[in-house]
Amino acid sequence: MRGNEALATGMASLLLFFSSMPICQAQLGLGEPKVSCFDSYLHDLHVAKKPTSVTVAKANTANALPTLFGEVVVIDDPLTEGPKLTSKVIGQAQGLYAFTSQTELSLFESHNLVFTDGKFKGSTLIVMGRNLVPLKVRELSIIGGTRAFRLAHGYGVKQTYSNDTTTLNAIEHYNVTVIHY
Repeated sequence: MRGNEALATGMASLLLFFSSMPICQAQLGLGEPKVSCFDSYLHDLHVAKKPTSVTVAKANTANALPTLFGEVVVIDDPLTEGPKLTSKVIGQAQGLYAFTSQTELSLFESHNLVFTDGKFKGSTLIVMGRNLVPLKVRELSIIGGTRAFRLAHGYGVKQTYSNDTTTLNAIEHYNVTVIHY
């Protein structure tokens, strides 16, 4: 019985929190929500003169499985306007991904898109979700942000632009749609 009371109290608290969000938005003077869409390219360079992704943990069995289950990688990948690494850099994708499936090439990703140039300079977006790598199109959730992206929510669609399986270097086309205040 005690568990049900705790669950009811927790649910009531969440309901109160989410029902008060429109009031808080009005009090903060955030105005009406905006929708922003943008394209960029994420360069995940595992083997390079200056790597942008580094393995920081690896289970003893990770190399025995084709899915690399148990490997954790930290990233500081450049976001560029175009697919070439020499394209204008507009930010960084900073965070991590972990290989989380024993049967398929699947990642759990959690990273910040940190904008260092352009319209959203100084703002961040928080991205999280499952990335089933073999799929042509993968979708991740936008779960928050800062500055221009306060109270952000939305999604990012990733498509592999190029992938070198010998070096594990990849370029992904990143299309983001976000609602923010």
